[in-house]
Amino acid sequence: MISFVAKRLWSGLWTLAALITLTFFVMRLVPGGPFSKNRKISPEVQANIEAAFHLDEPVWRQFLRYLGGLVQGDLGPSLRFRDYSVNDLIGSGLPYSLTLGFWAILVAAALGISLGMAGALRRNGPVDWATGAFGVMGIAVPIFILGPLAQLYFSLHLGLLPVSGWNDGIRSLILPVLILALPNVAYISRLTRSSLIESLREPHIRTARAKGIGPWRVLRAHALNGALLPVVAYLGPATAGLITGSILIETIFALPGVGRHFVDAALNRDYPLVMGITLLYGGFLILFNILTDITRAWMDPRLRHG
Repeated sequence: MISFVAKRLWSGLWTLAALITLTFFVMRLVPGGPFSKNRKISPEVQANIEAAFHLDEPVWRQFLRYLGGLVQGDLGPSLRFRDYSVNDLIGSGLPYSLTLGFWAILVAAALGISLGMAGALRRNGPVDWATGAFGVMGIAVPIFILGPLAQLYFSLHLGLLPVSGWNDGIRSLILPVLILALPNVAYISRLTRSSLIESLREPHIRTARAKGIGPWRVLRAHALNGALLPVVAYLGPATAGLITGSILIETIFALPGVGRHFVDAALNRDYPLVMGITLLYGGFLILFNILTDITRAWMDPRLRHG
């Protein structure tokens, strides 16, 4: 098991290093620069600004300078928000993104697994058809359509929930969490249903039933463990995606998370901020993939030698 974990960690470090390198050089190849949208300034002022941020140096030297700061935990100054460093901006927005992502994956896992089990145990019945229709809708309708529709109906029409912002406590979280979780609820429910149906057909399940073991004990002790392996495999990247991929939700609902800064930084060529958030997002994705592999190996020892 230790060797398995070490291999996954080593692979994750190399993946992160490749992501940092690729993002750094691709950002420099994109047309335009961090100050190209500013009002027209003299060449001398432009040169002074670029020198202050070391943008006049060769790209390879900028990269080495960035790596030197990264080793020390310094992600550099923001070119867009002049009075803040990248560390400050990420530190201020990350708690909101983590809170949103945590509740979204919790709702997605609880509802998705429950609906999938209900569909599998009531196969071809009304419950199964209803969960199937919900799954199709949840996957087919994008969140940039669901978000505004939910705001229009629940906030503006019914007045039940705030339209945007983070100032109303738990009420501010209800719509963003549900809209962010909905596609994953749909996918997890369909994944759980298909996996549980397949698991219930296994010979050892039929043997357990033949021995007179009750259906709920068969489900809990024999079928569910194997059926949840594909769900666990999906939950790793899904968790990282919900924590770091809530850019649209944070924009639609005007939430003060990291995603809001990422959109602004990408549009304004804020190289250090884009790099910092990409590093954060990539790190989360790699970390949760590693944790998923470890969890699956713990649940199924055969995977340790795969």
